[in-house]
Amino acid sequence: MSAEEWSPKTRVGRMVKEGRITSIAELFAQNLKITEPEIVDYLLPNLEQEVLDINLVQKQTAAGERSRFRAIVIVGNRDGYVGLGTGKAVHVVSAIEKAVKNAKMNIIPVRRGCGSWECACGQPHSLLTKVEGKRGSVRIELIPGPRGLGIVAGEAARIVLELAGVEDVWTRTFGETRTTLSFAGAVIEALRNTNKIVLPTMW
Repeated sequence: MSAEEWSPKTRVGRMVKEGRITSIAELFAQNLKITEPEIVDYLLPNLEQEVLDINLVQKQTAAGERSRFRAIVIVGNRDGYVGLGTGKAVHVVSAIEKAVKNAKMNIIPVRRGCGSWECACGQPHSLLTKVEGKRGSVRIELIPGPRGLGIVAGEAARIVLELAGVEDVWTRTFGETRTTLSFAGAVIEALRNTNKIVLPTMW
């Protein structure tokens, strides 16, 4: 569905379609919830998506075993916005579509900066300071790196950080990082915590 064909079903959706909210930053500044995935399509048209994992999951029902695919997807614009989503369906394509919609509904802003004492260039290529995130058994620390370092992280964490627009960072992980959803979720929680940073004011 194109942006023109979209018929908003919620108040926030109508505000976006009518032009009362013109950017995603404005949406978060007003503490408004993303209530429809089309809101993100409208405000972030250059969004990219990456499938992290697809698994076959089975559920025991009265009629026997029921098999479905579970997809884990990351969406981001490589410029400070990223979201993680999951979706289950009988077919792989449907599972990915559901996961993409879910990821758009869960999109978060990421506060970037240059917190590396080795660099101090002032450009938003890394993070402002060290942040931590935890999901399930996985805990991760994201540590600001100097320009040119790149992303020193496992595969799932690297994809999340790339789509968030973080270019240079060190990571330290603890726990069962082979669980893709917990690993990616821990990175998302760490990035969410960048918005809680209170930097000391300079005299």
